[in-house]
Amino acid sequence: MTSHIPSPGSTSILIPKLEPGTESNPQALISSSSTFNLNNPQVEETFTYPFFDPNLSTEYNNIRETFCSAFAQSLKRHEEEDVTPLDSQTGAIVPVEEEQPPLLVYYPTDDVSPSVVTRKPPKPNQRSSELVRITDVGPEGERQFREHLRKTRMIYDSLRIYLIMKGKLEGAERGRRGSPDSSKAASMMKDCGLWMNRDKRIVGSIPGVQVGDIFFFRLELCVVGLHGQTQAGIDFLTGSLSSNGEPIATSVIVSGGYEDDDDQGDVILYTGHGGQDKLGRQCEHQKLEGGNLALERSMYYGIEVRVIRGFKYENSVSSKVYVYDGLFRIVDSWFDVGKSGFGVFKFRLERIEGQVEMGSSVLKLAKTLKLDPNSVRPRGYMSFDISNRKENVPVYLFNDIDRDQEPLFYDYLVKTSFPPGLMYQQSGNNASGCGCVSGCSSGCICAVKNGGEFAYDYSGNLVRQRQMIHECGPACQCPPTCRNRVTQKGLRNRLEVFRSRETGWGVRCLDILHAGAFICEYVGVALTREQANIFTMNGDKLVYPARFSSARWEGWGDVSQVIPDYERPSYPRIPPVDFAMDVSKMRNVACYISHSTYPNVIVQLVLHDHNNLMFPRVMLFAAENIPPMTELSLDYGVDDDWSPKLAICN
Repeated sequence: MTSHIPSPGSTSILIPKLEPGTESNPQALISSSSTFNLNNPQVEETFTYPFFDPNLSTEYNNIRETFCSAFAQSLKRHEEEDVTPLDSQTGAIVPVEEEQPPLLVYYPTDDVSPSVVTRKPPKPNQRSSELVRITDVGPEGERQFREHLRKTRMIYDSLRIYLIMKGKLEGAERGRRGSPDSSKAASMMKDCGLWMNRDKRIVGSIPGVQVGDIFFFRLELCVVGLHGQTQAGIDFLTGSLSSNGEPIATSVIVSGGYEDDDDQGDVILYTGHGGQDKLGRQCEHQKLEGGNLALERSMYYGIEVRVIRGFKYENSVSSKVYVYDGLFRIVDSWFDVGKSGFGVFKFRLERIEGQVEMGSSVLKLAKTLKLDPNSVRPRGYMSFDISNRKENVPVYLFNDIDRDQEPLFYDYLVKTSFPPGLMYQQSGNNASGCGCVSGCSSGCICAVKNGGEFAYDYSGNLVRQRQMIHECGPACQCPPTCRNRVTQKGLRNRLEVFRSRETGWGVRCLDILHAGAFICEYVGVALTREQANIFTMNGDKLVYPARFSSARWEGWGDVSQVIPDYERPSYPRIPPVDFAMDVSKMRNVACYISHSTYPNVIVQLVLHDHNNLMFPRVMLFAAENIPPMTELSLDYGVDDDWSPKLAICN
């Protein structure tokens, strides 16, 4: 039903839509209704997001008020060429519970009596037609939204890898190229109601999603609610569902699919959709309908759109990545003749100021730094390899803040040095190796050591965290390429130690790190308890591997929310790790990673070159998808006011 738009300056009655916690009595709603003035369309109510802290609430304004405000200025808009953007910082979300009574939809009218229409709520798998914004959630609210996003993405990745490992799909081991596993995982999560942001159609920023976030699969954008179309590049609310009968665009994907696109970074000349054949060639004129009309209407109403860029990026997971680049405004649109001679609609998108640097720009910067660092940063690099070629790839040292060169004053150690005579203790079956000449497979002795399943997927990423991983060792006959020798291959991604005003020395990666990707070993000189006691008596600072915390990632690999009969694997218990590491004279790049109670790096204990459970190697893995140039962080298991990294370095 198309709502009636009142004339400018008139006063209408606003009947609030029934939300969770509101009485279902229509008379009560009418009696408590407030006056809706087109000149000041601000009606605020307080609601609580169901899965968050009860104290977290946001103010709610329906985007319909934006329509009314735009209508009030329509005569002026027709007289001027430039469209004045409306304020994009109003409005917030109101969740809709699965079990709820029929909704009351309001339609402002010129009559004294309000017009009330009842309808049934949408099915759980259907997207809401209500346009809203989320603003002013505060730092704690943003953290909680981010945590919910992290858990959702963790379920998606865990389920996708589970499908590959269990061979549920045809060609499972090659699934990362055709990506049938990603489609199946998204479909199963949708059936279970685990897709995010389905209860409202969000305009503007998605809470929890940050500019620069990396996604490896197109369908993952749908899972988190960033872009709701599985194939189309323009996501929009159709006119039949819109409260004013006009389509509104919410996000676009820029991936070079149209020959007339011109991507200039902060400015994009975006080609509308339609008129292409199966090979992606323009074969007919485009029409002002669907997503094209939605972009034109969003320009008219001054409604911003989210921009996601797609890039070809070869990695161990997929051949393409998607990067969220923030909010853009549509400032102009016109019909033009394209390169193929057919008429196309073009839209000029300009990035809204005040946002952090675009993720696509950071990707390009990181790529250039790996090829020629001096071409981008002629000053600041103190060393292009502090490991002195001991690592497989160089480790940069960058400082453009002061003249501190501390990392150059220590001996670079590639592997942890263990006490002589202790690390080579052999016992029982632990001393034996597998006979898998062509590589390990399910059922071999190394799989048995790991509880019956290997710790890594076919891409070499950690499947789930466990107390101990037994990799193939010197007694095994499998080749170095065996899937159970991930951490033995050493450093594979380009790391950079850099000086930061906030954290002192820090570490960042010039490559994209997928969740579960191996980063490096945390290296030092291992000390027994007796040796550690002597060191601490002298006031020396030590690192205790047993204190590293990864509690936030205990659910990694758990797909029970999607597969009810799933049983989380159980692994043999190990004795407590009771040794310390001295990094006062010899260390590696890992010792400069910052401390955080919300880390993006986790610790995994691994054995491969010896079998003493008391002295495992401390390996670091990416706990989430980490974009290039993002600082890495660990939870050292200490208070926030104490930085073990800085204390150790001093």
